[in-house]
Amino acid sequence: MSARLRITRAGPLATIQDAGRFGMLRHGVSASGPMDRAAYALAGQLAGGGHGAIEITTAGLDLLVESGHCKLGLAGGLFTARHNDFAIDWPGSVALSAGDSLSITPGPAGNYGYLRFDADLECPPVLGSLATSTRAAIGGHRGRALVTGDILHLHPAVDGALTNTLTASPSDTGPIRIVWGLHADLFSPAIRQAFLQHPFAIGRRHDRMGIRLDDPQGVFAEATILSLVSDAIVPGDIQILGDGTPTVLMRDHQPTGGYPRIATVISADLDRLAQLRPGTMLNFAAVSADHAQSLLRSQIR
Repeated sequence: MSARLRITRAGPLATIQDAGRFGMLRHGVSASGPMDRAAYALAGQLAGGGHGAIEITTAGLDLLVESGHCKLGLAGGLFTARHNDFAIDWPGSVALSAGDSLSITPGPAGNYGYLRFDADLECPPVLGSLATSTRAAIGGHRGRALVTGDILHLHPAVDGALTNTLTASPSDTGPIRIVWGLHADLFSPAIRQAFLQHPFAIGRRHDRMGIRLDDPQGVFAEATILSLVSDAIVPGDIQILGDGTPTVLMRDHQPTGGYPRIATVISADLDRLAQLRPGTMLNFAAVSADHAQSLLRSQIR
């Protein structure tokens, strides 16, 4: 399958992503990749295996097929999709031909959705990946978010584009699970206990780099050691900023950080956290590293 697609409306921060750019953190480049890996995988299964995806945010996206044809898989969050003004299932799949239009608009839940095709997105790989890193201005379409008028090309998929897939966490409700972080002992036992006992809220300042949490109970109001020598960080690290604001670092995190990290969200729950909208309340629960690894293995098929 091959096709030429025109973006006729691009919501903020719609980007091209693939599984991620790994092994480059030592050069100051995070892996990027999908904010919701399981949804990215599901969209690929529904489409039939093309490489790369358009990751959309809550504002959605519209596109027009200018030539060719393709099959499209849609997943992630809960969005509303229309094919030539007719509603289609989400998640689901649809065949697109020349002259067809697709419109994705916000639904009742979720922050990120994925559009994958039965063909490969034609983008030059950078450091072995198509993933867009807007911080580093590399990958995807000219190293930036998509804008109205962009043209994307699809070409026949290379065999093997689909590898191991991920399923959504069986715990799609309940606390977000964490393992204690490198700097947990810098916080008093009382603060660590309050961190697990009291709810936080997803703040309005969130993007692919990180999610700031509102702390209505002032859990970290009395914390004192909030500046350290910078060292390496990973997705899911919960760092406590100098003013006591907890921030969960996400896929486009900076390579190093100088704030203490009290904990790290386990990989099995990071997709679920990424989809929580501002204002959503959440609690944390501590698990062992062995249990976190077991939960992640259970998601891989």
